[in-house]
Amino acid sequence: MAQAGVSGVASSVYTYAIAIVLACLFLRVNWRNALQQPLIIIPLGLMSGYTNLSYVLAVIDGDVMRVMLLFYLSPIWTLILAHFWLKEKTNVIGYVAVFISILGAFVMLYDPHLGGLPVPKNTAEWLALSSGIGFAVTNVIARKAQQLSLMAKSFSVWIGVFSVSILYMLYQDGTVLSPVFFNVRHWLIMLLISLLLMAATGFVQYGVTRMPATRASILFLFELVVAAIASYYLTNTSMAWNEWLGGILIMLAAVFAAGQPEQVGEKS
Repeated sequence: MAQAGVSGVASSVYTYAIAIVLACLFLRVNWRNALQQPLIIIPLGLMSGYTNLSYVLAVIDGDVMRVMLLFYLSPIWTLILAHFWLKEKTNVIGYVAVFISILGAFVMLYDPHLGGLPVPKNTAEWLALSSGIGFAVTNVIARKAQQLSLMAKSFSVWIGVFSVSILYMLYQDGTVLSPVFFNVRHWLIMLLISLLLMAATGFVQYGVTRMPATRASILFLFELVVAAIASYYLTNTSMAWNEWLGGILIMLAAVFAAGQPEQVGEKS
């Protein structure tokens, strides 16, 4: 899509628009449940929209693996949110995970020119970090909204991403790419992406609703493995030793966080 002159944000607008249309055609019976819970649906949609938009912008402008690593600090934010919001108890393992994740972030982001401060070095990396926080909030909201159906949560995600992305395009350029710009091949590509996104959203909402929020967030770390392989073969991207070490520490922290025992009464 980039080779066709379509930005990542514009691609998000159209792929999620297709997802919404398909949902309206084949899953419209689930709309009623979504409309009955606006106080949860709206925050879930808006947070999902920001998470997706900031992640897309970060990947476009930043180093893929650094963006991924910063984004996948999200299990730690989930651990904190789950403790204070969902009242899931945090044991010693949880605090160890927080410490290791902070150490991993410091190692990964160490830059002597910045005085060694563990902070993102550009806008893309700040977006990646905030996207990870947004992802954690989204997971916790989905976990808390037990009364909403799987499809209702998925609807809110698709509409949220579409709405936030189109607002960004209007703010940034004042225009939205016309549908007539695309040829049949472009539409088929976007249709395939939309189907994959719909499946992924459904799987995510199913998982985060039925397991502890932190553990669900941890399982997303497998994407790091996929990203590393894809980056190596598709973009010839390599990582410095400190980025590898920092990433390993972050993943180790995630394993510690996932190792927390389930609380009594949690839905399995």
